[in-house]
Amino acid sequence: MDNEELKTPQTGEVQNQAAETIKTDEKENNALVKKMKKEKKRKRKLKRWFRFLKVVYWTVGRIILPVKRLGHTEKFNDRSYVYVGNHLHVLDVIPVALSLNKPVHYMAKKELTEKRIGRWFTKKCECIIVNRDGSDVRALMQAMKYLKDGESVCCFPEGTRNKTKEIFLPFKSGAAALAIKTRTPIVMMMQCKKIRLFRKNYFYYAEPFEFSEYYGKKMTEADIQEADEKLRQKMLETYYELDEILKNMKKKKSKDKKNKQK
Repeated sequence: MDNEELKTPQTGEVQNQAAETIKTDEKENNALVKKMKKEKKRKRKLKRWFRFLKVVYWTVGRIILPVKRLGHTEKFNDRSYVYVGNHLHVLDVIPVALSLNKPVHYMAKKELTEKRIGRWFTKKCECIIVNRDGSDVRALMQAMKYLKDGESVCCFPEGTRNKTKEIFLPFKSGAAALAIKTRTPIVMMMQCKKIRLFRKNYFYYAEPFEFSEYYGKKMTEADIQEADEKLRQKMLETYYELDEILKNMKKKKSKDKKNKQK
């Protein structure tokens, strides 16, 4: 019998299903390749933008805003990090960007997008727009995606600039949980005085640390609050450490000045 005679309706149906499966797999593979290419293009574009901003800073900006790094002075380029710090000035984002050679995604309040220039700049920098009440799940998921993809995220736990005489404003929950869920080290950037233009500004970078005691644990509300309080205490310790360093520097400078006058 010929091959055509040996074929049954069931055989033809199986062959059609196999052909459809192959086509579906090809479409999925093509879609995945297209997505990967789009992601690589996004990263290259963002990296070029941050490189341009740094060129602007090192040619002009450093005269207007001189920054002196203290503590951990090496670049944080080896992996992704969650940057946290106290927030006193709108330009606090600059010292963060200067501490690594890669782009960083800033968590920015929604109000910054209300004006055209703010909307353009936050989009250009790929900022993560959040509600200041700390309940923005979408923003948290986006931040987690960046961290898992090897990119760094910066957030100011106070949620807004501190214009009071208190060391810190009440913290908004989220930074500690973000680091725990993605198992990402935290880098604290601290300042004791508000940025002053055309004056040297000191920023202290602490050694990276992790909340490894919470890894693999199902976090309860009490655990999150505990982690937030631990983060606040670590930031407070770092603040006092920087304050002591600056006082000693001032004493040394005063002593050297007196010795020159003799």
